[in-house]
Amino acid sequence: MYAVIRTGGKQERVEEGQTLRVELLPLEPGAEVTFVPVLLVDGGTVLATPVELAGSSVTATVVGEEQGEKIRGFTYKPKSNQSTRWGHRQRYSTITIGSIAVAG
Repeated sequence: MYAVIRTGGKQERVEEGQTLRVELLPLEPGAEVTFVPVLLVDGGTVLATPVELAGSSVTATVVGEEQGEKIRGFTYKPKSNQSTRWGHRQRYSTITIGSIAVAG
């Protein structure tokens, strides 16, 4: 069984026991978080409508936080002698999927 959840503006396919990296959640390590699935597949049955998914949930535990790779950027305007360097390092939460509960 697997479910598709939405977190951080992205959709992720998850299964029980899976560990994945999502955009930073405002929770402490060890905290429980519940996601409402967008799509749920149980064997050959696909649940996709809001009526079918009512009461279904995916629970996960926050394991920790980490940072992604450094992204460096540079902009330059040739005739005005204007240049800008910038960098960004995205922060992520690592979660472990605990259970996928099906309504009914």
